Amino acid sequence: MTYREAVRETAGQLRAAGIENETAESLFLLEFACGMERKDYLLSQMEEMPPEQWERYRAAAAKRCGHIPLQHLTGEQEFMGLPFTVNRHVLIPRQDTEVLVEEALKILRSGWPQEQELQPGGQASGEAAQEKLRVLDLCTGSGCIAVSLKALCPQIQVSAADLSADALSVARENAQRNHTEIHFVQSDLFADISGCFQMIVSNPPYIPSREIPALMPEVREHEPLLALDGGADGLGFYRRIIAEGVGHLEPGGWLLFEIGYDQGEAVSACMRAYGFTEIEVVRDLAGLDRVVKGRRK
Repeated sequence: MTYREAVRETAGQLRAAGIENETAESLFLLEFACGMERKDYLLSQMEEMPPEQWERYRAAAAKRCGHIPLQHLTGEQEFMGLPFTVNRHVLIPRQDTEVLVEEALKILRSGWPQEQELQPGGQASGEAAQEKLRVLDLCTGSGCIAVSLKALCPQIQVSAADLSADALSVARENAQRNHTEIHFVQSDLFADISGCFQMIVSNPPYIPSREIPALMPEVREHEPLLALDGGADGLGFYRRIIAEGVGHLEPGGWLLFEIGYDQGEAVSACMRAYGFTEIEVVRDLAGLDRVVKGRRK
């Protein structure tokens, strides 16, 4: 069997198992199982695949057909151009969440609260040195938000919290992997958080409990329920973070959330009720509501 035939056969197996984007996934599995880059495949696709590679490829494909996430097989996911280790203890970083990071970076680089502007890479314009702004990432999971913010805006001081000790272990590994210094805290939201911050960001659990059984098996069976279940209406964590966050956010500070596509108005209303201003709902590339941000008076 040639490499090309193996990829076609594997794509057919994935399609039969209900896996979407089966051709792309079959190529990702090939790269993982055989240690090949895409250019290697293109150059050797008509060559015969060695039996030991075929066995590794078949084993990986069988696991993927069982709806184990591709990222759990490879152990990695890219986010904001950075590599992140992932496993069953954390949510797999998703492109949608990059919108939250990008919105936070816009604020951090805008000259707020200082007059000088931070350039890409975190360099401050003008002669004045940028004071370290304190940023808190709640429900950090893999640490993808906290690590990305620190990597792309080095001047800031980042803390990250999660209730799960297993998730924090993964987040610490990712911080080290990407050469970022972050203060990690095991905490039930603000329970063990001290001090105030100029910015709080969070991608909390926001899926209503009743919708969990209908999720894709990759999510429902392999990603942590603790990071998915947002309570009866999916808004429980937003209410807690907004109510408790006022005491940990400096006047003029920013609060930014990732949200579900239908939660923009509800989260905005809750922020307004606690006196937040400049509230804005930001859409993702698909045109869906994805981020809510606002400032404490």
